[in-house]
Amino acid sequence: MFSASDMQFLTTEPEIAHAIKVMRAKMAAYIMDNQLKSLVVGLSGGIDSAFAVALLRPVCDFTNTKLIGRSITIETNKEDEIERAKATGALFCHDFQYLDYSHIYNVHKEALPELNNQLLSLLRMGNCKARIRMICLYDLAQLNRGIVISTDNFTEYLTGFWTLHGDVGDYAPFMHLWKTEVYYAAQFLCKQHTKEQADALMQCIEAVPTDGLGISNSDLEQLGAATYEEVDKILARYLQGDKTIEKHPLIERVNSTEYKRKTPISISRLALINRE
Repeated sequence: MFSASDMQFLTTEPEIAHAIKVMRAKMAAYIMDNQLKSLVVGLSGGIDSAFAVALLRPVCDFTNTKLIGRSITIETNKEDEIERAKATGALFCHDFQYLDYSHIYNVHKEALPELNNQLLSLLRMGNCKARIRMICLYDLAQLNRGIVISTDNFTEYLTGFWTLHGDVGDYAPFMHLWKTEVYYAAQFLCKQHTKEQADALMQCIEAVPTDGLGISNSDLEQLGAATYEEVDKILARYLQGDKTIEKHPLIERVNSTEYKRKTPISISRLALINRE
């Protein structure tokens, strides 16, 4: 499933520059091949969505494609997250709006059974928030003859740190970059944009990573690690075949979320027609 290249971290400027060049070239080719008119990105105020719009703005300018950004807050988003999302959206997107969907969520929340302050309820409510946001983004994509961009990275993909039908879009330009590589790449992009854009991007780089869903104070708190560098090194060791860390909470999380990486599960045509 994973190759040796998955475990080789990109750390030097030439490596990062090459990866960015490839992502932009492939994204531009996809836009032109499919005659897309827009790319839609949900902006959270975090590093991944900020990196996405910084990465894609030159692509959209080159292909004459509208980069549409929306910051959609729902109840638990903190003010600093909102301000970062507004700044990156306004500076990088052609069309940006800030929306508060708390009232929409609260109507839906009333219909959810057996809610309390336990972890399961927090996860359920967080999933609903992510899926409500995605309804908005996909509607915008259809309205503007475009697609929704995924902002997930390889670390989140492996650990299942995303919501089915709530985070995954149509095109994931950096899903095979480790989280630490996203940080490196975002720092590299700071040199390619205006000072105002670079400052907004740097604020996202330096911010405490959080999903904004009210489940925990930070992503790392949920993952049980001090830094994303630690997370990535543990995951890479496991993919390289290190069996001594199979009981590590991160690896148990990888295994327990395997179903996410295989959806939708389907029954083969052969099984349906073979009566022997």
